[in-house]
Amino acid sequence: MSNIEEGVVINVSTPLTAVIDPRVLSRLLLKLGVAMKPGVLEQACISTQEGAQQKRPSDRLSKILVAAQKKNIQVAQLRWDRLDRRHLPVLVFYSGHWQVAEHGSESNIVISMADGSNKEIEADELSECPVLWLRVPHIEARGVDLLKSTASRILLKEVFREKLWLLEVIVATLVVNVLAVATSMFAMQVYDRVIPTLAYSTLGALVVGMVIVATLDWSLKFIRARILDSMAKQVDMTVSQRLFEHMLRLRLDVRPRSLGSLAAQMNGLESVRSFFSSSIVFALTDLPFCLFFIGAIAVIGNVVCLVYLALLPLALLLGWVAQRRLRDLSRLEIQRSQERHGLLVETIQGAETIQASGGGWRFADSWRSITASMAGNSLKSRMISSTTTTTTGTLGTIAYVSAIVVGVMQIEAGVLTTGGLIACTILGGRVIAPIAQSVQLIVQWQHVREAISMVNRLLAIETDRREDQNLLVPETLPDSMELEGVRFAYPNSPIMRLDVKTLSFKAGDRVVVLGPNGGGKSTLLKVMAGLYKPSEGQVRLGGADLWELDPQVLNERVGYLPQDMHLFKGTLKSNIVLGGGVSDARLLEVTQLLGVDRIASDNPRSMEMEISEGGQGLSGGQRQLVGLARVFIARPRVWLLDEPSASLDMESENKIFDAIKSYTRPTDIVLIATHRPRLTVLANRVIVMRRGQVAADGPPEEILPNMFGRARKKVPELENRNA
Repeated sequence: MSNIEEGVVINVSTPLTAVIDPRVLSRLLLKLGVAMKPGVLEQACISTQEGAQQKRPSDRLSKILVAAQKKNIQVAQLRWDRLDRRHLPVLVFYSGHWQVAEHGSESNIVISMADGSNKEIEADELSECPVLWLRVPHIEARGVDLLKSTASRILLKEVFREKLWLLEVIVATLVVNVLAVATSMFAMQVYDRVIPTLAYSTLGALVVGMVIVATLDWSLKFIRARILDSMAKQVDMTVSQRLFEHMLRLRLDVRPRSLGSLAAQMNGLESVRSFFSSSIVFALTDLPFCLFFIGAIAVIGNVVCLVYLALLPLALLLGWVAQRRLRDLSRLEIQRSQERHGLLVETIQGAETIQASGGGWRFADSWRSITASMAGNSLKSRMISSTTTTTTGTLGTIAYVSAIVVGVMQIEAGVLTTGGLIACTILGGRVIAPIAQSVQLIVQWQHVREAISMVNRLLAIETDRREDQNLLVPETLPDSMELEGVRFAYPNSPIMRLDVKTLSFKAGDRVVVLGPNGGGKSTLLKVMAGLYKPSEGQVRLGGADLWELDPQVLNERVGYLPQDMHLFKGTLKSNIVLGGGVSDARLLEVTQLLGVDRIASDNPRSMEMEISEGGQGLSGGQRQLVGLARVFIARPRVWLLDEPSASLDMESENKIFDAIKSYTRPTDIVLIATHRPRLTVLANRVIVMRRGQVAADGPPEEILPNMFGRARKKVPELENRNA
């Protein structure tokens, strides 16, 4: 149970003392899809009354939920004006009581009271009201529909794109299985005709025939394997490329926070692909011949076939029982595997910090705990799988012995020869092998189903543009940018990180965005750069909605420098010209302008100096210069620079000042988010952000004196308080 606190302003005398009515809480939980037994909430509220008046409302509600055996529901406490209304319904403190607030008509809010009555009010009436939001964990479907699964449809579409391979494999398998009958016929002829008369000429003819059969059998199996391998390679290349491109286009604000989990989801398709390619061929070729061989046994050995007919449903039942037991184990095993992969990636990325802070023991302990859990689940899975395999083998032995016993009775009755019995046991082996394989596939399906679910979660993440979207590609756009009614919140958080009613920028604007940490400066730039999609409202570039423009148009018009610069494995040059298509003259001009050429001059390979993952080996300031060079190389019309001089020394910072002044066009729009008021020398406008909102906007000579005046007033107050 965790609490999230952000932007909370509470009237101490009312929300803290107000009782949370169990009827209201029950109504909220019902709307959130949480079923509760009658009387449970009432009893939980009564049992947690002691000391409740001294607790924050979120702590009190958390305690009630724990008492009601709902420990996995998280509680967040915030103010209404910081709430992302997509997360309604919530509890809101209104008119002296905690009540349920949900969507009403248009932009109004419906308040549900304890007595069951409803009241519709304007949202503005709740602007200062405290809110309690409940995060109910999403419960995924236990199974994945094979036909409706997005990952399965993509894979099957690629598998059957060219159907000729399937016909070739079916024909090859048909001939191979028919040739298998020849082996049993060879044994029957030897036992029934050659051995009684010692007819070596007949034996020689039969051996020559079997050599031909064996050669043909090997050739067909080899050809079939080559066809399947070639098909699997093509499918793997096509599908993995599509999945990787989907991952590249993921919206940054909705993708998984854990990079390790994201990478693990990417790898999940491999097991799915191998399962489908092998199981489809098996289902269409080998399994049907199980019945064919039972029919051949019936022709040769009469009732001996009943032994194998009894074995078939018994083995399939065994596989079904095993996969039922493996269902939860497979899900837990894959989940823990993702967690361990995420921990590994995080540990490698933060190795320097871990060693410097002496926190290695904590990560080692987490690794040990996850590995122990994985090993336990894996051991249980292997026990079930091995037990199933062993039991299937035992069933095969029982079938062989039973076939011999029944065959002896048939020989005694004069309806079967010794050679016929041998032929039946040989064909029986061809029945047992597909049955054992079918059991293994049924068991394997549990792992594949979880892998499909994992890949589906990745494919379900929204991309920056829809595939069927008709994007705008205007030849020219006015140099202007507007934000209207823009609100932004992360998908799994109720807290509004950005709330801008209206904000516009025109050609020639030089804007410095100031504000405290967490004030929304970086979020504002990311929304304007098209990296984060607003929850509400529009961002317009030259009058066109940013999210209706082709990404290529956006990349050409808008340049963004992130606060945390990331470099990639390659060379210094490849990291600067990341987008490609840059002349050497432009490259030299920018590197000299920003001083990046000094980085290259310290290395014998100059601009071809090797860069490792993440830019290891370069200082923070050097990485920042490389990031600035990327933006300058692109020379956009809108410059969005997040802390461009945070890691630079005074000399480099002055060089950046001069570069921005000289390299930007007079009509360019430049926005710089920073904590350094020194950068305001570049600005003709200053915007102050607080709690995701624009607190002040105007010329520097009007905004800065007010900011510093308030700061100077706070210092004596703190000194007096400390004294």
